[in-house]
Amino acid sequence: MRSQIKGKSLAVLLLVIGCWSCQVPEKEGATENEKPNIIFILTDDQRWDALGFAGNDIIHTPNMDKLAAEGLYFENAFVTTPICAASRASLFTGLYERTHDFTFGKPPLQDAYMVNSYPNLLKKAGYRTGFVGKFGVKVNEGIEDSIFHQMDKTFWPYLKEVEGEEVHLADINGDLAIDFINASTDQPFCLSLSFWSPHADDGAEEQYFWPEYMDHLYRDVSIPVPETADPSFYDSLPEFLQNTMNRERWYWRFDTPEKHQKMVKGHYRMISTVDSVLSRIRLTLDEAGVADNTVIIFMGDNGYFMGERGYAGKWLLHETSIRVPLIIYDPRQPESKRSKTLSQMVLNVDVTPTILSLAGVAIPDDYQGESLTPFLDGSPDSWRTGVYLEHRLENNPKLLKTSGYRDEEFKFIRYDDSDLIELYHHQSDVNEVNNLALEEKYAEKIAYYSTKCDSIVHRLVQQRVTNQ
Repeated sequence: MRSQIKGKSLAVLLLVIGCWSCQVPEKEGATENEKPNIIFILTDDQRWDALGFAGNDIIHTPNMDKLAAEGLYFENAFVTTPICAASRASLFTGLYERTHDFTFGKPPLQDAYMVNSYPNLLKKAGYRTGFVGKFGVKVNEGIEDSIFHQMDKTFWPYLKEVEGEEVHLADINGDLAIDFINASTDQPFCLSLSFWSPHADDGAEEQYFWPEYMDHLYRDVSIPVPETADPSFYDSLPEFLQNTMNRERWYWRFDTPEKHQKMVKGHYRMISTVDSVLSRIRLTLDEAGVADNTVIIFMGDNGYFMGERGYAGKWLLHETSIRVPLIIYDPRQPESKRSKTLSQMVLNVDVTPTILSLAGVAIPDDYQGESLTPFLDGSPDSWRTGVYLEHRLENNPKLLKTSGYRDEEFKFIRYDDSDLIELYHHQSDVNEVNNLALEEKYAEKIAYYSTKCDSIVHRLVQQRVTNQ
């Protein structure tokens, strides 16, 4: 890899890029007729508040924070399904899981959906398309090569030997991304950069792995224990919510105070590693002369329990599991329209039409998300006031099938294999501990949300393509 930066050289570079904002000059915006380059960066298991800009005063993410400060930061961004396989399929296709019908254990995602995927449509429109990192979606043979000009899928382990030196997978992904950028400056390009980090290595005792140059971070800090990590809260849960994969993985990561400190710090170091790669990518864009015409979209593929509710993992529809960071940085915007934090509820399925809209490519009628490009000019006159949520993985009783609805005030959750209903006033009950469904006065509201979910489910299923 031509751009490989290793060992002490990388440590020196980190000191240099810490002053990034002081060194990169402002450039004039691109002309309106020039198609922008687009880089879509996706992290794995990074929840919304694992970001300094979101108010986390422990985690070290200066480059993510700078991107958020310079662009549009969506503080209420959600995934429609909180599991990587389904969420990534939704990002490619702009469709809910209930429609594209792909998750773990399912047949490959149907070709008809990938034909309408954003990389395929951009490739047809003259973009050079590239993919680096974790693909995460099973597709039929030949699909990947047909939609990407360059495909560099990577895999665990996190620490690999490259030319006699230990290199972290996130840095390997960064090197491949930089190579793609440098090879693509003669035409518009779209790079999908999908990190494995900070997903735990589930098969390893240590779980989290980071490069040596991140060892110094978080040594002298104490990670706060979540309020709902109190054992009495877990003990109050119904039995079917106790015996889940979330609890099994809690034993792997958070079942003692010492392990909780160690594992959260490891998780954070992996996010900080991605942050350092982001700085390298931005430096590369500037050196290649394309920074002023390259839109960067940054997002997490799902949220993550860090001991809350006695859990580790995702899959359920509580806030920590479904809420993710989302940033759109478009250097072509006038400065007066940048640097905004937006409170509207947005979804992963919105990113897909957004990418096409940025490129000037027609959005397929069957997409279920809405382009976020109107936010580049200000807040739209009207926007959604609620979002439907689901998790549909089958044949695994420890990963529950759920559906629910979140609006600006309440969160409604129901389970396929239980009569339990959860209703939270998330505005005042941020930890979602006071289940209002147990109170008779909310019976009418519960009936409303249940009917609403039924209607949405029917519509989403009706939009499936005929099986091939």
